[in-house]
Amino acid sequence: MTRQRAGLRFRICALALGLACGLLTATPSLAAPFESWAAVVVAGDSKGSLGGPTEAFDNARRDIAKAFSGLGLAPAQIVQFSVRPEAERAQRPQKSTVRGIYDSLGAMAPDAAGCLVYFTSHGDPRGVLVNDQILPPAILGAMLDRSCGTKPTVVVISACFSGVFVPALAKPNRMILTAARPDRTSFGCGEADTYPYFDACFLSALSQVGDFIALGRAVGVCVRDREREAGLTPPSEPQVWIGPQLRPLLPLLSFPSAPSR
Repeated sequence: MTRQRAGLRFRICALALGLACGLLTATPSLAAPFESWAAVVVAGDSKGSLGGPTEAFDNARRDIAKAFSGLGLAPAQIVQFSVRPEAERAQRPQKSTVRGIYDSLGAMAPDAAGCLVYFTSHGDPRGVLVNDQILPPAILGAMLDRSCGTKPTVVVISACFSGVFVPALAKPNRMILTAARPDRTSFGCGEADTYPYFDACFLSALSQVGDFIALGRAVGVCVRDREREAGLTPPSEPQVWIGPQLRPLLPLLSFPSAPSR
């Protein structure tokens, strides 16, 4: 064998070995694609649609955080916010404030591979209620720009009129999932409700689908069916927006409990 051919063979072998090592290195991240993400889960109110106390938002906040843990996030990577943090010592949520949410995102996002942001609360055409403040779409958009930046980001707003957030939050690296159109209410925020309808459907769908694209479709179908069964009109029509940079990535970010295909 000539020296040139031997050198060529060595380079080919080295290249093949490098590719194999790269694949082995990438395997753990594909097995748990959310393990290095950061999440905030916010219950923005504790009153029902008639003004009395409700556990619906805190129930959703608690179980959404648990579901995010099931995606591979460690407890330290999930910060929960509640209007009544003193009522729950086990989960140790922080007090729901706009500043607190922004500070938590700012602290976690720099070291995270992506961001999960979930609000469950009342809303109106101006934005989503966080304790006694309305968080407008433009302010939440600025918070995400400054914390999560261009990292893959999934934002879920479970509130009446939450479709108002889509135009302000729409960026190539983001998915936005809202409980209603900009001009519609959502349902299930009463004093006796366990979860808002949208949150119940989100939790149910997580165990039935493989990724966030399928989740958005499944939640919309579930909400539509529940509203029809209850005779509620007009329908809330949950909204889904997925940025062009994030769309091809989402199927790779499969849920650990995804059903076999």
